[in-house]
Amino acid sequence: MLERKMGRLNYRTSVVMFGAAKLGSVSQEEADASIRFALDNGVHHFDTAASYGDAEVRMGPWMPKVRDGIFLATKTGERTKEKAKAEIRRSLERLQVDSLDLIQLHAVGDIENLDLCMKKGGALEALIDAKDEGIVKAIGITGHGHGAPATHLEALRRYPFDTVLLPLNYFLYSIPQYKEDFDKLTEEAGKQNAAVRVIKAIAKGPWSEGQRRNYSTWYEPFHQQDIIDACVHFALSFPGVAALASAGDIQLFPKIVDAANRFGSMKDEDAHRILRRISGYASPFAASTP
Repeated sequence: MLERKMGRLNYRTSVVMFGAAKLGSVSQEEADASIRFALDNGVHHFDTAASYGDAEVRMGPWMPKVRDGIFLATKTGERTKEKAKAEIRRSLERLQVDSLDLIQLHAVGDIENLDLCMKKGGALEALIDAKDEGIVKAIGITGHGHGAPATHLEALRRYPFDTVLLPLNYFLYSIPQYKEDFDKLTEEAGKQNAAVRVIKAIAKGPWSEGQRRNYSTWYEPFHQQDIIDACVHFALSFPGVAALASAGDIQLFPKIVDAANRFGSMKDEDAHRILRRISGYASPFAASTP
């Protein structure tokens, strides 16, 4: 598995992150098989969240055994210091570990939520305390929606986050404002040596009304290998992107790993040709920021 430097953190990450949202509603046996597949294929960056159903619980039996060989990240969606502090403790218990490599403010995709996290008594204070206590090594921020790049740019201006995690795919980057905001964010992240990690790389768009949902993702994902290859190539073609998170469905994970393992075998123009011809390709988000 290809690896890239993770900003100013002393870590080289696999370019595919194990997006643990896929474990939120599966059995322990299914989770075990997916985690084993990740480890066997060189995926050593695990990213979960307190809000991903039973994901942390499913990861728990594995973490004490593999902790020294992986990068472990989770997230808190709480907005106050006290609630975030309690959620971080709960995550440590569920994951069966004493510390995390990265804790992230979760789903901060607009200035309103950023202000809530960063005000006096806000969640950021809990993350800073956790770092001071040695419970976590680094602090990051994540966001969904069209406003995430601009929001994270403002976040980096207010606080030196070690990582940002936000959507990137061919369609989103074709939106002029999103492209402009994403480019400004990656420029600032480069100046600060903050790691940029991305999500929604293989998102096709929202599920249609009444459409049969064959995958557990909240958006309709691409499932054809050639399109996934093009999506992964597009996301990893950004030199400022450290890694992309796998989609929230265990069936899609091997296809994403396969695509990443062959990164470099596809030309940029071929990836663009495949992606620009897709019918029904759209943003997974509403036209305005959620």
